[in-house]
Amino acid sequence: MDFKLELVFLPVSDVDRAKAFYADQVGFVVDHDHTVSDELRFVQLTPPGSACSIAIGIGLIDSEPGSVKGLQLVVDDADAARAFLVERGVDAGDVQDLAWGRFTGFRD
Repeated sequence: MDFKLELVFLPVSDVDRAKAFYADQVGFVVDHDHTVSDELRFVQLTPPGSACSIAIGIGLIDSEPGSVKGLQLVVDDADAARAFLVERGVDAGDVQDLAWGRFTGFRD
């Protein structure tokens, strides 16, 4: 039996700003942006090459914006990924060499 994680909800304070950040700066694909009402909007974005997406919106979850931490995007080259992000105006941290691999990071 397979168990596949395909969608992670991220609480945000400004849906349009978060959508622009993830789509225009980080390069995620906008799969859906559907407004049902003033109280319900669903936006799904997927990193290129990923089977798992993020969902942001209004009326989806009641967690505090910024409360989700520690998600990881896996890339072949941390240096190239950092350069890509910085080139697009993302404040990405320096690449770190850890015992289990090379890492960089950013905050939305």
